[in-house]
Amino acid sequence: MLQETTAAPVTGGNNAQALTQMGFANLIEHMTVVNWIVFIVLIIMSVLSIYWIIYNFIKNIRLKGSSDRVIATFWETPNAQDAIRFMEEQPRSEPFSKVALDAAQAAAHHQRHDGSRLAESLSRSEFVDRALRQAVTRESLGLEAGLTVLATVGATAPFVGLLGTVWGIYNALIRIGATGQADIGAVAGPVGEALIMTAIGLAVAIPAVLGYNFFVRLNRSTNNKLDTFAHDLHDFFATGARVGDAGR
Repeated sequence: MLQETTAAPVTGGNNAQALTQMGFANLIEHMTVVNWIVFIVLIIMSVLSIYWIIYNFIKNIRLKGSSDRVIATFWETPNAQDAIRFMEEQPRSEPFSKVALDAAQAAAHHQRHDGSRLAESLSRSEFVDRALRQAVTRESLGLEAGLTVLATVGATAPFVGLLGTVWGIYNALIRIGATGQADIGAVAGPVGEALIMTAIGLAVAIPAVLGYNFFVRLNRSTNNKLDTFAHDLHDFFATGARVGDAGR
């Protein structure tokens, strides 16, 4: 007795072949103009983010190693002129020495004009205090170099990647409408592009956000140290002694 058999459609191979279209190589091969624009923008964002993360990391390592040394040397040097000379020898990027130099220059300038209208309008304490405030503000702004870029990348990179996602889904819908087929072979490529663009956007944003939060915390600690140092400098150049040194 013969039995008729009907062969089941082989879809496993077709599905597997369609899934290979969801890779990064397929994305590069079939990217549209919009995809290329999104991809290039994300690459630029990533490069800028990595640059400022490395820059701020190196800067904070150097600053952490030099700040305590600069502060200690200034207070431990018996001769004020030697201390100021030491501050002048520090790199331009070292903020604590620049704050000390501004305070010293303000005190010397006020002393040179003793008896003039400058001395009558502002006391030595007020003049030094104003110079220190300006110096601390300037150096604090210098510590924030690159943080705006990191914040911008962290906030916008996911949405740039999302633009690529939306465009990929849009292409998938166009393909379905053109072919009349909604199987995985019709949508695998565009959906794969969408998913990859989303992943790239997140991969660019996450390091930027982590770096921004990390450096903001470090800068907060450095700014507190700057404020403390500036307060001691004000006492020293306005009265001739730090608070707590009078009895020594």
